[in-house]
Amino acid sequence: MTWIPNEERTMLRDSAQTFLRERAPVTHLRRLRDSNDERGYAPGLWRAFAEQGYSATLVPEAHGGLGLGIVEAGLLAEQIGHTLAPTPFFSTAVLAAWLLKTAGSEAQQQAWLPRIASAEAILALAVDEQPRHKPSRIDASAVLSDGRWRVDGQKLLVVDGHVADALIVAARSAQGIVLLLVPADAGGLVIERTVMADAHNAARVTLKGVQLAESALVGTVDSGGGLLEQVLDVGRAIAAAELLGIADEVFERTTTYLKERRQFDRIIGEFQALQHRAAELFCDLELTRAIVRQALQALDDGSATAPLRVAQAKARASLTANRAVQEGVQLHGGIGMTDELDMGLFMKRARVLQELFGDAFAQMDRAAVLSGY
Repeated sequence: MTWIPNEERTMLRDSAQTFLRERAPVTHLRRLRDSNDERGYAPGLWRAFAEQGYSATLVPEAHGGLGLGIVEAGLLAEQIGHTLAPTPFFSTAVLAAWLLKTAGSEAQQQAWLPRIASAEAILALAVDEQPRHKPSRIDASAVLSDGRWRVDGQKLLVVDGHVADALIVAARSAQGIVLLLVPADAGGLVIERTVMADAHNAARVTLKGVQLAESALVGTVDSGGGLLEQVLDVGRAIAAAELLGIADEVFERTTTYLKERRQFDRIIGEFQALQHRAAELFCDLELTRAIVRQALQALDDGSATAPLRVAQAKARASLTANRAVQEGVQLHGGIGMTDELDMGLFMKRARVLQELFGDAFAQMDRAAVLSGY
């Protein structure tokens, strides 16, 4: 399997890099964090993001999108990792857009996909019910009676949940897992913002007797479990791409520091021990880059090995990003521990992404199972 950075992908990557560095550098995240912004993201930036076409990446052309694939979404996520830009890209333009274009009814697609493409709507996927990711333990219930769904339960760590216009909720019905589109103003729905350690958005969601039309179902009553696992794999691959972007940025900043910082009348990058650490991290990065791109391509190809590739990519990216941020802090010395330096922000974001949809150890276990162990 090959991953070819063709002209279209290169232009997309380069334009996103320029846009994010100019419009949403790390100082943008700091401003939102320090001002305790109630939304946690800048609507103006998100609209500008849409004007570039980035929010429409996975939306089919028939609904005003670009009709591109998960590889292209991964390239964008990688650039987001370089600047830590807080946007609804992951929740809305990736997870929700993929689910709706893949399994949404015609009415759902017409209602939501054009609005996703134009940044007029935010959607969030509500899956986890425990502090650690375990999609096999979904206790939220969905009962269909007289043509209406009744949903009860609680969800945690719903990315962008508090600013969402609608949630896609995973619940357990008599037939298995179902995915239901729940408007944010539905009666019995309570959404509470919970700010994560990395200053990005999440929410705690409670559903008490929420009533929905039968048409709120995304997919079918028999396909929900499979759809959920597929969209989680899409999310894992995109999170791995963002982790790669974080690791790349931290490596670049750290090696620049090693070439500039003087100690004992020498540039510290001249010390062989530090050169070895940088070289080992560089090798980790290149291995991670290869496996992340392989996973993204496998998803686009619909390969039978895609779940295994994604588990490997998420595990590898989590470990590499963790190593990168730890080396970044240590090699910057005392200042690496201060909030004044951005290194801590990269460390916090990497830690949250590592946990999202299963950490490295969960993914290694999953890879082992998929490999027949």
